[in-house]
Amino acid sequence: MSTEKRDREETTRAVREILKELHRGGDIEEISRRFGNILSRVSPTEIPLIEQQLVKEGVSVEEILKLCDLHVALFRKHLQPRELEGVPKGHPLDALMKENDWILKQSETIGLYASILLKVGDEKQSKEVFTRLKAAISELLKIGLHYRKIQMLLFPYLEKRGISAVPRVLWGREDQLRIKLRQLSEVMQKAEEAFNPQLVNQAVNKAVEIAREASELVFRENKILFPAAYALLSEGEWAAIAEISKDLGYIVGVEEEWRTDAKPILPYELEAKISSEQMDRLPPEFQSMVTFNGIEPDIYRVPGIEDIDLNTGFLNVEEIKAVFKSLPLEVTFADKNDRIKFFTESILHKGFARAKTIIGRRVEYCHPPRLESIVRKNIDDVKLGVAEYREYWTRSGGRIIRVLVVPVRNENRDYLGSIEIVEDLTEVVDNPDEVKRRIMVL
Repeated sequence: MSTEKRDREETTRAVREILKELHRGGDIEEISRRFGNILSRVSPTEIPLIEQQLVKEGVSVEEILKLCDLHVALFRKHLQPRELEGVPKGHPLDALMKENDWILKQSETIGLYASILLKVGDEKQSKEVFTRLKAAISELLKIGLHYRKIQMLLFPYLEKRGISAVPRVLWGREDQLRIKLRQLSEVMQKAEEAFNPQLVNQAVNKAVEIAREASELVFRENKILFPAAYALLSEGEWAAIAEISKDLGYIVGVEEEWRTDAKPILPYELEAKISSEQMDRLPPEFQSMVTFNGIEPDIYRVPGIEDIDLNTGFLNVEEIKAVFKSLPLEVTFADKNDRIKFFTESILHKGFARAKTIIGRRVEYCHPPRLESIVRKNIDDVKLGVAEYREYWTRSGGRIIRVLVVPVRNENRDYLGSIEIVEDLTEVVDNPDEVKRRIMVL
């Protein structure tokens, strides 16, 4: 037997004893102190395998699931590197690590139910366990929100510093996991409808694989990504991340909100370089990837000299005109006095005929007299808040047109006017099956 295999077996045996002691009601702090050295060598991917052995030895699934939180707390303490010990409560990283705790718990639950299904012979019991497994997998689908925050909020700050290899690798793994989860959900649905043993086994094996991969990603984030981000990002950068995280939401409840007086800093505002001191604080795995791939800070500047701040980005006048023309719809804006102030012309689709002579005209006068009362009511409804928007469908020269009337309000909710959005949906209405066939799940 190789030394590596022997060490792994010894570690597994020791961890099994630790978990047994937990189940007997042992004190988590005492267990943590006594077995810290062993726990520091354990990957989250090994936990489900060990617990499957506990099930074989007679520990009930309900008992193991009841203690999932203790398991996560115990292992997190020893998987979390020293660099992250001082993360304040409510900090974006604190929230992300709590989400990872939740992911570990869901992965553990999936692994347990899957292992039981592979051994249960009774069909009634199998169906009960299968239902629980399906519910746990449905919960794990929420993982997409966790990854979205990492991809949208952490990666841009690393890329600005010239670190692009690590984000690309992690994003690739995250994307593959989400695809596998979607595929598993489809297999689970088919297996449940027919309860075909072959489909059930296929679903169970895929569930075990997904639980393992989710745990591996937790390990990579907690041990590599999060310590690196904590070492590199300034408080202003974390302030920006905290603001956007709040808008995006969380998988788990965040009891305490982290506050800072630092001005939020977005990636495009940075002239970021990695100092030698910061490099020294990076995890070894991160250092090696950075060294191997090199660092070339992103020096692209936004905004440009003539750009207008549009709150969600910057465009100059030429770009604004071109963007509006490239939209597959047409927009007409009437100000708060119900006078036409602006309209767009699409190069892709044509809606209603309009000309520059309508600028300054009363909005209802831009329609036939027989429609004036309808137009007036739609605008009044959105202006007064009776409706969030008004929608109607019509035909124009054989084309099927959808029209939306939407209020335009500022940040204080003051009414600035309304827009009429005209969209040609002929193809969607006339050829729904063809449109469905072309749908690509991203």
